[in-house]
Amino acid sequence: MSTRRLAFACWLLLLVCLSVLGALIAYHYTPRNITPCEVFGSNLCVNIELRPPSPPPHREYTDGQIASFALAKELLSKPSKSSKPKIAFMFLTPGPLPFENLWEQFFKGYEGLYSIYVHASELARLRSVWKTGVFIGREIRSQKVGWGKIDMVDAERRLLAQALLDTDNEFFVLLSETRCIPLRDFEYIYDYFIGGNISYVDCFDDPGPHGRGRYLDYMLPEIQKDEWRKGAQWFAVKRQHALLLVADHVYYRKFKFFCKPGETNRNCYPDEHYVQTFLHIMDPGGLSNWTVTHVDWSEGKWHPKSYKVEDVAAEKLRSIQAIDEHVHATSTLKGQVTTVPCMRNGQRRPCFLFARKFLPETADALLTILPKVTWLTGREVVKG
Repeated sequence: MSTRRLAFACWLLLLVCLSVLGALIAYHYTPRNITPCEVFGSNLCVNIELRPPSPPPHREYTDGQIASFALAKELLSKPSKSSKPKIAFMFLTPGPLPFENLWEQFFKGYEGLYSIYVHASELARLRSVWKTGVFIGREIRSQKVGWGKIDMVDAERRLLAQALLDTDNEFFVLLSETRCIPLRDFEYIYDYFIGGNISYVDCFDDPGPHGRGRYLDYMLPEIQKDEWRKGAQWFAVKRQHALLLVADHVYYRKFKFFCKPGETNRNCYPDEHYVQTFLHIMDPGGLSNWTVTHVDWSEGKWHPKSYKVEDVAAEKLRSIQAIDEHVHATSTLKGQVTTVPCMRNGQRRPCFLFARKFLPETADALLTILPKVTWLTGREVVKG
């Protein structure tokens, strides 16, 4: 009885040794691209969610793309040279500015630290309507702008090109048509922009119909679908990014020909995608991914809330000032919402410096409240 048991144990030990030896030989001579899923069966991967690492995609870049990357690398490596940097305030408006007096109060006493540029389709009429000296002679050559068309991007690039001629302009702020106001005083906004090293561009990946759903394969090969970004139009960019936007023709041409309103073009609006996608491709780490211009989308409509006279109160303006996190909601069926703190130089800071849409009837109320109450109480250190 003991002899049989001993023989059985020997055979069992021999079988185990042969199995181990076979496994070692298989491991040594089997090509390394064989995965555990293929050796042990696909159910293993399903059960423990084991996935083999994906190889990096092989991608051929066009000559134009390589030239764009080379230019971006050169520009982004160059530090600021101006000893007295200025901010370029670029107004994109169809006509007169109802808050002209408010902006005059905002700029007062800070001459030499800012430049003003106005792009308006009603340029001839504008020259006779300015009430303050701040805006006289600030108009640039303008063309008619159609909502949701490439004309809007053309106007933005036209403003940037004009502002870049002044080598002291280090930051470039696109301001909303006729209904935009400054939430903070000039000194606060100046320190916010000049004291940092990022551009404030609303930029996020929306997998829904109003995000990636607007992507067309015509964007290939320059723009991959996973590079497609969406965001609000109103940006504030540093000089290097402004130069890239003006110099670009490779990506701009794609948007000019294929990103258009209408069902056949999937309702693609260039002002919501071009700057966002292009700068994301060129320098994703140099973007804030939020806009410094606040709008209220709480009404759930196609356009943001318009503020009336009864909405203008110091408490309301302070509540907007105090917001220190930005929210992105996807256009998917379930509408996924992400909330991220606004970080500047490694510290959490208020997000918004401007706000819209305020109806022209609020001009007098805003002129009374903002300079005398809101701007004064809203000051806080942003340097560092």
